[in-house]
Amino acid sequence: MTPAAAVKITTPTDREVVMTRVFDAPRGMVFDALTKPELLRKWLLGPPGWTMPVCEVDLRVGGKYRYVWQNAEGRSMGMGGTFQEITRPSRIVATEAYEEYWTGGETLVTTELVETRSKTTLSTTVRYASRDARDAAIKMGATKGLEASYNRLDELLTTQT
Repeated sequence: MTPAAAVKITTPTDREVVMTRVFDAPRGMVFDALTKPELLRKWLLGPPGWTMPVCEVDLRVGGKYRYVWQNAEGRSMGMGGTFQEITRPSRIVATEAYEEYWTGGETLVTTELVETRSKTTLSTTVRYASRDARDAAIKMGATKGLEASYNRLDELLTTQT
């Protein structure tokens, strides 16, 4: 087994975080893993010990999505949004808001997938309402949870190729 690829995290503006990772799979497979509830539930879990009892996706412009995670102690965290743009299999733009409002309001998430030689570079740009909101999300560990999820996504894609 090869070591997990690192997630590259940058802050190109005072309100944005960009997270980039390469997966050894065609972008159509990665797109499906990002948009199909039966696949999302297998990898988009954040830190170990969390599950996703609610995963609803209406994949169309204007369609909504909602996720709820729960840990072993019963703590839950929900979030959702509305799809603004969908270009299969290369781009998804959606709003995102956590139910506990810890991100300072609604964010805009742009996900781009670029395939080169059967490998897909997944780049996710999150634009927060303010610099303080972006900094709070980073401090809270949002990028670490994503890194754990991306490691599970890599394992899922490996078993499906």
